Amino acid sequence: MPLSDARTSALLKRLIRSYVGPYKRRISLAVVCMVVAAAMTAANAWLMQPMLDEVFVEKNITALQLIPLAIIAIAVLNGLASFGETILMRYVGQRVIADMQLDLFGHVIRADLDMLHSHSAGRLISRFTNDIQMLRHSISNVLTGVAKECLSMIFLIGVMFYQSWELTLMALIGFPLAIFPIARLGRRMRKLSDGTQHELGELTAQLDESFQGVRIVKAYGTEAFEEERARTRVERLFGLYFKAARIQAAASPMMEMIGGIAIAIVVWYGGYQVVDGRTTPGAFFSFITAMLMAYKPVKSIASLNTHLQEGLAAARRFFSMLDTESRVQDAPHATALQLSEARVELDNISFAYGESGAGVHGISLTLEPGQVAALVGPSGGGKSTLINLILRFYDVTGGTIRIDGQDIREVTQASLREHIALVSQDVVLFDDTVAANIAYGRPDLSREAVMEAAKQADAHDFIMGMAQGYDTMIGPHGVRLSGGQRQRLSIARAILRDAPILLLDEATSALDTQSERSVQQALNQLMQGRTTLVIAHRLSTIQHADVIYVLDQGKVVEHGTHDELVHWNGAYAGLHAMQFAGGAAQ
Repeated sequence: MPLSDARTSALLKRLIRSYVGPYKRRISLAVVCMVVAAAMTAANAWLMQPMLDEVFVEKNITALQLIPLAIIAIAVLNGLASFGETILMRYVGQRVIADMQLDLFGHVIRADLDMLHSHSAGRLISRFTNDIQMLRHSISNVLTGVAKECLSMIFLIGVMFYQSWELTLMALIGFPLAIFPIARLGRRMRKLSDGTQHELGELTAQLDESFQGVRIVKAYGTEAFEEERARTRVERLFGLYFKAARIQAAASPMMEMIGGIAIAIVVWYGGYQVVDGRTTPGAFFSFITAMLMAYKPVKSIASLNTHLQEGLAAARRFFSMLDTESRVQDAPHATALQLSEARVELDNISFAYGESGAGVHGISLTLEPGQVAALVGPSGGGKSTLINLILRFYDVTGGTIRIDGQDIREVTQASLREHIALVSQDVVLFDDTVAANIAYGRPDLSREAVMEAAKQADAHDFIMGMAQGYDTMIGPHGVRLSGGQRQRLSIARAILRDAPILLLDEATSALDTQSERSVQQALNQLMQGRTTLVIAHRLSTIQHADVIYVLDQGKVVEHGTHDELVHWNGAYAGLHAMQFAGGAAQ
């Protein structure tokens, strides 16, 4: 829905206060340049009077010599002022957009997973691209254009009043009538812009899904289906864009008609004044020149209004996302985590995802310092949820998680995660070199340290077999690597982090049997002296864990060592029997 006038005013004030205000010195200089340029534009219109009356009517040679010099001086001043205003305002406009992008990215990247998962990646990208592009146009061009055109109009109307206040009132009487339809067009444009940006976000999200899942698309032969989905979105966007084009085009003809009527009235009445001798031809033509020149900024302002409404709609969406607060935040009195033994305690914790009820319920367990604990159980049992809660990607809704006796909600998130290394089944790699991905976030690390971590993760040999070795670009999400290679780079990254608490979420799930054995040896060495929590599907990888917890439907149903659990012939024994039946698991 369109914003009310009060909300529009508040939105503009916030935009100016937060992002435009810091550059007020450059803006002040730009305004001075605008004033000079506007004054020179009005001076050109005023020169029509002495040029006609002094030169053509009175044949004044001195005036003939001076007026061309004045025209040159006016042109030079106008050119310099226009150049200065353009450079200053373009700098401010682009700097404001850059600041907004950085603020939005910083807010989003620090947001909790609950907030991030409520927006698809495509919609988030749309905020950074489509909305910011709208704002870039509005701030760099529209606001600058409005200020410049308004100043030019004021000076030119001043010349018109100087020459004839009667003709000026006659010329301006029709323009207030255009305010209401132009304002209505602006409101429609803002509403349409909201719909357009929503559809752009949906299209971006759909494209992201299609390209990310292109292997499935091709495997299932659904190219035509995806093409039809894209066609539906594109056609909707076409309809919205065409409506916007009609609205934008309507402002100009409206001003053309009103301007044409005003000019006809002025020419008729002003011509009679000249014929009756009540004014000079020079004064009349000076007025007509100023009026025609003033018509351009008035027309431009009417057209810019529709673009401004698009920018305001984008600004509303920008601030709406910026004002969305994360549920997981550092407490006001949060301190850095002080680690001594790396004991992790989960005391009767509960958590549920939204209204689905899925999560964990009343779980209590303790990871002793240096102990290897394993979580096993069917999918959806809550294993990955526990890791998310320990990392404080989400906050527990009941109970407490403590590390060395400190409630993790009372320590800073940065210090908590600094002491934890994570290797997940969902490997995240970036479009960078092999070395940069292993040393992610730590560009100061030596190549030797990176290579040593890769060797421990059984990744060094395949890396050296690549075209540029450790300097090989691996593509977006590591698409140029196999699943096992990506997993080993992830493990090398965790090894390099050297954190006292280690979380392994199906860390060897993508490896073949031979690689799994060598990587498991590296992980066993890495786990020495560290508090380790392992999520495993292959029970063969956690048989030697100090304690195994079996989760089902968000609850711990049994725990103990491998031998104890098999002996009890419970849930774990059932899982073990299924995996090892007929020697299937090796």
